[in-house]
Amino acid sequence: MDSTVTKRWLLARLYEPEQTIVDCRFTLGKPQEGKERYNKEHIPGAVYLDLELDLSAPVGGHGGRHPLPDTQVLASRLSKLGIGNDTRIVAYDDENGMNAARLWWLLRYLGHEQVYILEGGFSQWKEGKYPVTDHQPVRVPSSFVANVRPQMLAGVEEVREVSAKTVNNAGAETGSDVNVADAVPTLPVLIDSRAKDRYQGMNETLDKKAGHIPGALNYFWKNTQNADGSFKSADELAAHFAGLDKEAEIIVYCGSGVTACPNVLALEKAGYKNVRLYAGSWSDWISYEDNPVATGDE
Repeated sequence: MDSTVTKRWLLARLYEPEQTIVDCRFTLGKPQEGKERYNKEHIPGAVYLDLELDLSAPVGGHGGRHPLPDTQVLASRLSKLGIGNDTRIVAYDDENGMNAARLWWLLRYLGHEQVYILEGGFSQWKEGKYPVTDHQPVRVPSSFVANVRPQMLAGVEEVREVSAKTVNNAGAETGSDVNVADAVPTLPVLIDSRAKDRYQGMNETLDKKAGHIPGALNYFWKNTQNADGSFKSADELAAHFAGLDKEAEIIVYCGSGVTACPNVLALEKAGYKNVRLYAGSWSDWISYEDNPVATGDE
């Protein structure tokens, strides 16, 4: 089954007891807004998970702006919401899927495969005249046991090594969203998921340094989606990522590890099997003063 579901698919299964719907709406810079919107109206039966309080750990010296949450703390939170290891989870947001994709990635990192993202998010659900409510469900606690998959992560030390290898072995000029068929096939690939101007170091409003990790290619995460917020088809995504060797190791990052998650999903949908997340991403990278910074196009 695909990692996304349609509104019609969810409507047909809206009240199935083995399913939990999770509202992940969140607005950067306005941390209360997502929960307020949930309290006002949400998909019937949905519970709420906060990007910064539930799906991230407190910010420290390293780890980026949205460090990964402690796995046992998250497992306990899921258990209290009635989510167990056999629960099917459907996540949604109103931010083009970026927060829902964070939950999608985290759950798979915890060993849970039955997790999906609602295409189009809450606004399209409501605009389609599908049911909404302000009633908050009473949840019977369950037991979620984490089976962590560390192989899904790449740490800063490994990213340093991949960056250095990429720069040292660069034999062909590559750039943003271009065909990289001439790159060394076995060379690991770093993908920067941010908008082009941030990747180039031209417009940085969130982090203290501008630019990108040397050697990284720019594939803006929103380019994996259609105008209505749904993800492109597998064939369209394969064309989008054309030139990347499907056997190569791919490490994906963004500003803080959130918008990289839709790119991870898109790469997997396009048939890439060896995709990992640099969770701390750019905001973690620049927390180490000795890490090099590149600007412009690669």
